[in-house]
Amino acid sequence: MNPEDRRRYLEHARDLFNQGEFWLAHEALETVWRSIIKKEEAQVWQGFIQAAAALLHRARGNRHGTVVVGAAALEKLAGPQRPEIEFETVGFRAQLARALAGEGDPPRLEFRAHD
Repeated sequence: MNPEDRRRYLEHARDLFNQGEFWLAHEALETVWRSIIKKEEAQVWQGFIQAAAALLHRARGNRHGTVVVGAAALEKLAGPQRPEIEFETVGFRAQLARALAGEGDPPRLEFRAHD
């Protein structure tokens, strides 16, 4: 996947996610995830995909799905910001943890500021 296509997919996924369209965002993120070769990078993208799935479970009132998939997402999103990941992960993960615990709104996907 070339950088322009990747950026387009990520912008689309971000917009869907931030509109609460978690299933569609999950699908859009999977398109990027499938194009990644490096295991460590793919794991972070899988965390974003699982975050969308966990928030969908939460919206549907499926507590078990929220807890199980949410825990998997939090594990994959742990650690410092990886430079090859365009989305900000540290704050996203913290807000996701609060939202899954019922302590706030879902996080927003945001592109990280470039250094």
